[in-house]
Amino acid sequence: MLSEAEFVLISREVKARSGAVLSKEMSAAAESKLQPLARREGFGSAAEMIGAARTRADGRLWAQIADHLVQADTRFFRDRAQFAKLREEILPDALARRGHERVRVWCAACSTGQEPYSVGMLVEELRDKGQTPAVEIVATDMSERLLEKARAGLYTQFEVQRGLPIRKLIAHFEKAGDLWRIQDRLRAGVKFEPHNLMKHPGALGRFDIIVLANVLSQFDDETRAAVFTRCADALAPEGVILLGAHETVPTGVDGFICADGVAARNHAANVAAA
Repeated sequence: MLSEAEFVLISREVKARSGAVLSKEMSAAAESKLQPLARREGFGSAAEMIGAARTRADGRLWAQIADHLVQADTRFFRDRAQFAKLREEILPDALARRGHERVRVWCAACSTGQEPYSVGMLVEELRDKGQTPAVEIVATDMSERLLEKARAGLYTQFEVQRGLPIRKLIAHFEKAGDLWRIQDRLRAGVKFEPHNLMKHPGALGRFDIIVLANVLSQFDDETRAAVFTRCADALAPEGVILLGAHETVPTGVDGFICADGVAARNHAANVAAA
């Protein structure tokens, strides 16, 4: 098991690189997550790898350690209530507001891609109903390892069973040996790019919808507010940030209202303040 000093060290490095906070209860789990990486990098143990990371100036090992320890839990149509809002209200409102212009959706911290592909399925359903929605989906994560899997669009039986209704599996996937491959059209409809939420997203452009559900909980209060504020800088004036159903705007962030996990700028307050 990792020593207390080793866990304190990796916790500090992980927070510096990703913003994520590792609780003391995660010490044993951290070691088990790092063992495969340690073996791949030629070390006899996670502790030996951590020792090497301390002496290497390029930071590559620390980046890989953070990559393996940041929470990456995801599944198709996670938080069904929020996807229902997206399908029935948020997407239609954005499409109506934009008219013939493209609606841009950003799925932040997308992990292995289930969330942005779920959004893509909603767009495909609109097309199946005879509509012609112009929607661009951009999905980002700090981990190139996870992005590679997302771009491939290949999922295990366990992964497709987590939240994906059988009719959507049949409509949007094909069997590929023991795996399931998402349809080429759906895969081509999502643009995966590397981005660390500790940095400003200015290069990504402006978005009508930002999906940030179940992301902020892994940060401390200060980082939570900073991440939300940075994401809000990329939000179009009438856009919304979709949080988890039980999440709200972080403490310390002004100018936003939130109802049932849907955050938008409080234009009335802003006008009054002006």
